[in-house]
Amino acid sequence: MIRPIQKDDEEQWRRLWTGYLAYYETEVPEDVYATTFARLLGDDPTQPYGLIAEADGRGVGLVHYLFHAHCWRIERVCYLQDLYVDPTLRGTGVGRQLIEAVYAAADEARAPNVYWLTQHHNEAGRRLYDRVGTETPFIRYNRPSG
Repeated sequence: MIRPIQKDDEEQWRRLWTGYLAYYETEVPEDVYATTFARLLGDDPTQPYGLIAEADGRGVGLVHYLFHAHCWRIERVCYLQDLYVDPTLRGTGVGRQLIEAVYAAADEARAPNVYWLTQHHNEAGRRLYDRVGTETPFIRYNRPSG
């Protein structure tokens, strides 16, 4: 079952998001966990939304997404920021269901474009993404730390 994240999901959400961050070899401080979870529960349409995949009463996957304006469109677009499935359930369709739930949310919000980023070495994720999306030729740059 895919559903919006609720207040009672915090422990499961933290476990899943920690797994996601660890996959990308990063960590965030406690205040980022607390702020992000509060944003996911809020009703501000400019803040991120979160969905959790649940099986047998246990969180097995999550997705975070947000809507934003775009200079090339009148409609807002949807950025799928974080997608994570418990490693023991990868390849079972949970990731696809989470992406499709974001597609449905984007359709409901009349945001025709959904996009996301991944690292080149995320081979398992990219096998799914190649089935549900179209790879683009864009390369991402970040401002240097300092």
